[in-house]
Amino acid sequence: MSERAIPRVRLGVNVDHVATIRQQRGTLYPDPVLAAGAAIGAGADQITIHLREDRRHIQDRDLVIMRQVVEVPLNLEMAATSEMVEIARRIRPDIVTLVPEKRVERTTEGGLDVAGQLTLMARVVAQLRDAGIAVSMFVDPEAVQLRASLEAGATIVELHTGDYADSTLASDRIRHLDELRLAAQQAHDLGLVVAAGHGLDYHNTRAIAALPHVEELNIGHSIVARALFVGMAEAVGEMRRLIGEVS
Repeated sequence: MSERAIPRVRLGVNVDHVATIRQQRGTLYPDPVLAAGAAIGAGADQITIHLREDRRHIQDRDLVIMRQVVEVPLNLEMAATSEMVEIARRIRPDIVTLVPEKRVERTTEGGLDVAGQLTLMARVVAQLRDAGIAVSMFVDPEAVQLRASLEAGATIVELHTGDYADSTLASDRIRHLDELRLAAQQAHDLGLVVAAGHGLDYHNTRAIAALPHVEELNIGHSIVARALFVGMAEAVGEMRRLIGEVS
């Protein structure tokens, strides 16, 4: 029997919203660390968590434990602040994805303006890379942000797919998909590893997974929501199979 083909596109599973449910009642459950283990067992290639400044879901202790027990790459999303840089340098996740962060937002609303704060970004990237951490920039699919990410020292860009995912008109969805396709090509030409994420679900992910040069998808909310009905392992497995069909 031949070995199962490994899909080209890696699946990063974000377990933030398991912690969201826990924090609503201040209990010890459900545990995002256990959710991460179930996701890995079902085929997740990476675990992604966002340690926000207001600690609305993932807590510092979650990050510490995951660093100890997660056996696939651990991707820490965080703001480019001195507090977060210190935490990342101490805990040393495999990857840090720098994201914009506003306290009043429900979730990340757009890409990071790397070009507009290049000096700060370059300094933060240097501090993280000095600790042996790979750095990704979460950016809108714009050439100026891709070039700035490279100039700042990042080796990965995660393209913000929110505009595509939120489109209600087919014409808008096609336009945003074309923007993502072009940005993936441009990032690849710059020598950057290309990831994508935000708002991806079981209906809109196939088109993103099929884009040339996209190597990784980070998906959280839709998987956790699906897990409420079928369990984390099945929810991750369904997404893993869906991505495998086109990649």
